[in-house]
Amino acid sequence: MAFFVLDIFHVMERLWTAAHCFHKQGSSEAEQFVTNRLTKLLTGDVGRVIGGFKQMLSKKKLPSDIRYELEKIIEYLNRNSEHMRYDICLALGYPIGSGVVEGACSNLINDRMELTGMKWSLKGAEAMIRLRSVDINGDWEDFWQFHRKAERNRLYPGNPPISLELHDIELKRAA
Repeated sequence: MAFFVLDIFHVMERLWTAAHCFHKQGSSEAEQFVTNRLTKLLTGDVGRVIGGFKQMLSKKKLPSDIRYELEKIIEYLNRNSEHMRYDICLALGYPIGSGVVEGACSNLINDRMELTGMKWSLKGAEAMIRLRSVDINGDWEDFWQFHRKAERNRLYPGNPPISLELHDIELKRAA
């Protein structure tokens, strides 16, 4: 079974907007407001969070600008509620925010691929990303030994192994 998960940081933006409708920015009340609702979301109570916002709309006399913000937040949460299965994701050890992926993309891809003047074919970019992954994961030496042995066997099948002294440092720096 596969399902999409709404990035928790997008939801938290809405929670903070709602908190600031009722509490001063930077206040402990605003922080508690967000913490309470975030806890409910993380434990699977999306409906209660939406219901709570709806109650605020119906039971409190609110200025039109605050009503408008809450209505937008309620509509957003309703529209995305099926993608807010944070309790399931957390139970299975799945990430619920994009920070890990964004950080990996920045470190693995952007830092090398987006240097000034760089142009990449799809095949070349994929090869570079694979080599950077091996290097970043600390597997360069094992990979390089495996690669040299595999290439030698491919190019010279049946020949006895020989010592392969290549400029590993220079090749590693190229990646």
